[in-house]
Amino acid sequence: MLSGYSTYRVEIKDEEFLAEDGRIYPRTAIVTFFDRAHEHIGTELYGSPETIEIYKMIEKGENLNLDNFFIKDFSLGTYRRHHGLGKKDFIELKNLSARNTFFESDIITDFSFSLFPDGDVSFEGALFARGKVSFNGSDFRNGNVIFSGAVFRDGNIDFAGSHFGDGNFLFKNVVLRDGIKDFQDISFGNGDISFANTEFGYGDILFINTHFGNGEFSFKVARIEGGKVDFHYSSFGNCDITFERAEFGDSRVDFRTVDFGSGKINFNRSRFGNCDINFEGAMCKADKIQFKRVEIKHGQKNFNLLEMENTEVNFEKTSFGNGNINFNDSKFRVLSLKSCHLNNYVDLRVAKTELLDISDTIVRDIIDIEPYDFDVNIGLMNLTGMKLIGKINIDWERNRCEKIVLCQPETTLRQKAEQFRTLKQNFNSTGRYLDEDKAYVMFKRYESRADLKENLAKSRFAALWEYPAYAFKWLVFDKMGLYATSPGRVLISVIVFWFIFGTIYYINEITGVGKTMSSVGNPDNLSVLVQSYYHSAITFFTIGYGDVFPMGLTRLFSGLEGFIGVFMMSYFTVSFMRKVIR
Repeated sequence: MLSGYSTYRVEIKDEEFLAEDGRIYPRTAIVTFFDRAHEHIGTELYGSPETIEIYKMIEKGENLNLDNFFIKDFSLGTYRRHHGLGKKDFIELKNLSARNTFFESDIITDFSFSLFPDGDVSFEGALFARGKVSFNGSDFRNGNVIFSGAVFRDGNIDFAGSHFGDGNFLFKNVVLRDGIKDFQDISFGNGDISFANTEFGYGDILFINTHFGNGEFSFKVARIEGGKVDFHYSSFGNCDITFERAEFGDSRVDFRTVDFGSGKINFNRSRFGNCDINFEGAMCKADKIQFKRVEIKHGQKNFNLLEMENTEVNFEKTSFGNGNINFNDSKFRVLSLKSCHLNNYVDLRVAKTELLDISDTIVRDIIDIEPYDFDVNIGLMNLTGMKLIGKINIDWERNRCEKIVLCQPETTLRQKAEQFRTLKQNFNSTGRYLDEDKAYVMFKRYESRADLKENLAKSRFAALWEYPAYAFKWLVFDKMGLYATSPGRVLISVIVFWFIFGTIYYINEITGVGKTMSSVGNPDNLSVLVQSYYHSAITFFTIGYGDVFPMGLTRLFSGLEGFIGVFMMSYFTVSFMRKVIR
């Protein structure tokens, strides 16, 4: 069957036509096909019965074998008028087969409100050369319905309101020109439904309020030039759904409030043009929905209010193009945007997800995670390898940033440190300096732990120096001042050091290994304990009045305290100025 022709010419001759199955008809239709340049590209021969002969076969209840026929102006509407039937009275078409049949009509090839009894119905390879095609309101009982390889030169086809029993509906490798493809309000039974490798041309494709049973629904490698692809209010049973490598062109894609059922769902490598994509309110009980390596150009991407609490939704390596992305108030088990390019605003204020994976992403605009009018419940969040050129709206406390990073079971200490560093830089750029300090402390802690672990792995003797070095950093940088983020903690450390050294001087005095001496006598009648703490104070703060000086072992401790005093005062200055200058 030729599909790439531009025009054709039909010639009816009174010559016998011998079909492949042995049927003989007195007339032959010779159809000659031409390309755009009016060059001959092929010729096909068909049996040519009168349409009224087919009506008589229907009236008698005979089997309808229309294979390899040329049929002009077939219309059950005309049949009803001639038989005084109502517009929606069903007409039984028994064992219909129209393989490789050529249909032509000036207005419409009308199979509306047909009743197909149990058994296969085939239009495989049929060519609907001219006119709209309608199966509106038809009732297909149990059996396979096959349109594979058919060609619809007028892209206006109507299956709205039809009913299909159990069996496969095969619409694969079909070619449709521009027009409305109406599959609304259909009820499919159990079986495979395939639109694989079908060319839809330009025009609306409507599956509104259509119900699919158990089996497989395939739009794999289907190609759509533009218009609207509308599935909203549709529902799927335990049905595997694949749109893998489908090309949606510039169509507006609408999956609002679709119930995707519990089967596997695959949009991998599908391509969307300049269009809006809307999955608002969609539901799913499946374990996983795959959107890996999808390509999307310009347009809004709306995934808000999704009810997929037990589902992993994976957009790994998807290119979202330009246009905002919205996951507001949605529920997932896992939401993965790993290795995606996020060029525009992304609303990730999800109602619930066990894991939000935005690792290895490139963020050029704003990712919004901060709660507003409802709690954002994120169990774990993976930021490993993120290139943050834009900003993340996130709150340390309300988003439980420490917990959602530390609870990650599969990330290393180094990766956790890098995630806290990313948060630290983000909080600095957004002016959340208190949150920045908290993220910075966690970054330094886990960086230090990662360094220790990595260095210990290099040599079995490394523990001799690595553990002391780690303990020093833990005590001095972390506990004494929270990495210069807490001047209050530094002051407390100052007081502790003053008290410790004063106590040491007192112990030295009573044990006789050292003492503090007054060079001016003791005009204030200071006790040994008070004089020890006084000497600790003027030594720590490097005041150096000279009225009290050390002797014996106390000299050594005084020198050490003087160094620590200079260090701690510098530490306090850095910590204090860090707060003030911001």
